[in-house]
Amino acid sequence: MDRSFVIAQISDLHLDGSGRLLAAIEALSAEIGQRMAAFADAPDRILLITGDLVDDPTPRALDEALAVIASFRQTGLFTDIQAIAGNHDIKRPNQRAGLHDAYDYLHLPRTSKSVYYRQAGLDLVLLDSNRASLTTLASGNIDENIYQAMVADSARLSVELAGSMGSAGRADFAEPAENLVRVLALHHHPLPQATGEGKRFLGVPDEPLMYLAAPATFLEAATSLNVNLVLHGHRHVEGLTRYSIPDPRATWSKSGEAFWRTIYVLSCPSSTGQAGDDAGFNIIHFGPSSHAGRTEHRFAITRYSRSRNDGAFRPLDSNLPDGVIRLPAGRDFSRDPAVQSAIEIGSCTTLKRDQVATFARRLLSRRAFYVDAEVDWASALHVYLVTSQAWGDLEGKAARSARKHDVEALATAKLMLHRLIELSADVLGIDRVQLDELRTKRLFNRDDLRREWTGAPRAGIDIAEQLRRRLQLLRDLDGQVRAIGPDLGLGGDPPPQTPP
Repeated sequence: MDRSFVIAQISDLHLDGSGRLLAAIEALSAEIGQRMAAFADAPDRILLITGDLVDDPTPRALDEALAVIASFRQTGLFTDIQAIAGNHDIKRPNQRAGLHDAYDYLHLPRTSKSVYYRQAGLDLVLLDSNRASLTTLASGNIDENIYQAMVADSARLSVELAGSMGSAGRADFAEPAENLVRVLALHHHPLPQATGEGKRFLGVPDEPLMYLAAPATFLEAATSLNVNLVLHGHRHVEGLTRYSIPDPRATWSKSGEAFWRTIYVLSCPSSTGQAGDDAGFNIIHFGPSSHAGRTEHRFAITRYSRSRNDGAFRPLDSNLPDGVIRLPAGRDFSRDPAVQSAIEIGSCTTLKRDQVATFARRLLSRRAFYVDAEVDWASALHVYLVTSQAWGDLEGKAARSARKHDVEALATAKLMLHRLIELSADVLGIDRVQLDELRTKRLFNRDDLRREWTGAPRAGIDIAEQLRRRLQLLRDLDGQVRAIGPDLGLGGDPPPQTPP
């Protein structure tokens, strides 16, 4: 199971408590159910509501919103449901008293909230943008001081964004911040989407009315924090924008691509088709795909739209294969198979004997545990390091329920993994202090190690003797593994299609 997730984005429901939108919600839920069927195996399936759940935060409207959220939860389609507040979800100073606070009533974040999904390595950041938009311009009464205050509020979003993402060292983060897939959700769109409606209906221009007051500041902050995708609602229109800025950490690149960091901004229409607008929702799937002989992680975005005069949802981009927009994620998000196994081991409370055997087989069925004419010592060291870390997790979980004999075999196997690590490090000239530093890191892919060590054996070492010692350790390891269950033939010829 490689890292992947699915987000179903809906927005701007504008529920009012009257029940008049019940049929629209039922049709929306049925349609999303059909589209989510293809992703039943994804470990993280998230329903994201990007604001304006209600038209006014009255008790009846908020109760209806809670009921709608509960109905989506009861479908079993989603492993999690998250929402943020839109401008219609909050009290406004000029409104009558008695309106409830949607933030507390619907448990919406007042500033920012970061939700980490370990299986997918997804960091979903929910950001309240209500203070930072220029919706007060609808009154037509604004001066330069008020405008500058709004710009400052919008710029403050960048600080709140950085604060919500500055916790990559927390214990619940399994991997370094640069290896996270970061998706940012807010209600207001950070880039202009002018259609002339503001001028036509409100007598003020669209641009200062409808988007963040300091969009460039905000998007530059988001891009520098490795945000890959921004999801928003608010305008009841569809849209997809690519935004790039120069990467200050980039070095010379022949193609020039390394100089840029890219962020995608995806808009969601009103999912219930309010104000006579076309209705819509988005399905965002992140996962691996084969491209030019290698595996890359991509976003596959499908936008669905229902015309105001039609009851059926259809792919908006019907001119594309399957209506899917495929976007490169921009970085290497691959995980070593041992790291993926460690995450799955961590999600188990206890392990049965057959589960221990399955994980052991998966961890050790790698080319580094078999005979090779020429050993890539840096690659072997990486495999031994990540396998040892996952093996320690496996041993800890098995100790709670496995037989004493199996636990002893797991412990002995771990010692042999440690000797393989020390042997490989010695060949590469890595001293004990440097090796201790490597052991403390979570090396998620081979490039993490290769950035520091090229893989060339140190001068003066007897490679033939080291190969002999390696072979004996592998054969001893094979004996311990057979005591657990799997017969892998470690130290012999690798089976066909053995992973590197």
